Amino acid sequence: MSIAKTTKTHPYHIVDVFASSVLGGNPLAVVMDADDLSTTVMQAISREFNLSETTFLMRPETAGGADWKLRSFTGAGVEVGGTGHNALGAWWLLGHLGLLPAGQREFTQEIGGRDLPVEVLKGKDGITVTMDQAPAEARAVLSDLDALALGLGVSRDDIGIGNVPVQTVYTGTAHLLVPMRSRSVIANVEPDVRRLRDILATVGAEGIYLFSLDPKDSSMTAHARFFNPTAGIVEDPATGSAAGPLAWQLAKYGYADANAPVRIIQGVEMDRPSVIRIDLDGDFIRLSGGGVLAASGELFV
Repeated sequence: MSIAKTTKTHPYHIVDVFASSVLGGNPLAVVMDADDLSTTVMQAISREFNLSETTFLMRPETAGGADWKLRSFTGAGVEVGGTGHNALGAWWLLGHLGLLPAGQREFTQEIGGRDLPVEVLKGKDGITVTMDQAPAEARAVLSDLDALALGLGVSRDDIGIGNVPVQTVYTGTAHLLVPMRSRSVIANVEPDVRRLRDILATVGAEGIYLFSLDPKDSSMTAHARFFNPTAGIVEDPATGSAAGPLAWQLAKYGYADANAPVRIIQGVEMDRPSVIRIDLDGDFIRLSGGGVLAASGELFV
């Protein structure tokens, strides 16, 4: 693939999403003023950054609709349409850079072919972004847990918590949620990419979210790890598009209070601990968090 030379530059920033300090949370590259970039160039830039996701900020195509249009790609160049750290970090950056109208806190984003509400609140503790995911949909249940155990390098008995199924849940992106016996089991999984990719295809899921209900910090609801061989993500330190479905599922089966925030800790095994907050209203899911600016620069494309 060849990309035409240009004298134009595009500012970019690296945001550590769901982090309280630099080099924590989930690093996200955000490319500004991306309206003139083709899909091919966006994919090439995403491969250049080689982060779990890179988000491109553009003006919306329809006047009077969304405030900003977002497109996100994995480090393998696969486009994703869910609203996780890829969207939350971009909105945090817009607030941090002063690019949002003063006094306004409610906005609309165009992402994945949908217009979804976003709230950006500036307080004494910094900027907090809250955004809606698509309503939760319970999809396929995985019945072959022996195959899953092989794919994770664990015992069949290590999979399962009470009556919670191993199930795909969709809130804009479909992920397979897998209850595990303990966080020590989760810490020692050995994912087989080929086996997991095949399993995910059978249940219509993109990534796999392992969780246990014994987090080290008792203020957390669950401990989690995320792998996405479908999109070329080896492991992700914070995955809002999976945490939302998990919070909904835990409330559905009585393992979380639907009337209180659900907090999920992820990224511990990567030394990038990230706390993801989810609020529930029936099938409606709201993801909240902030970020830290880690780097800024220019792309010569």
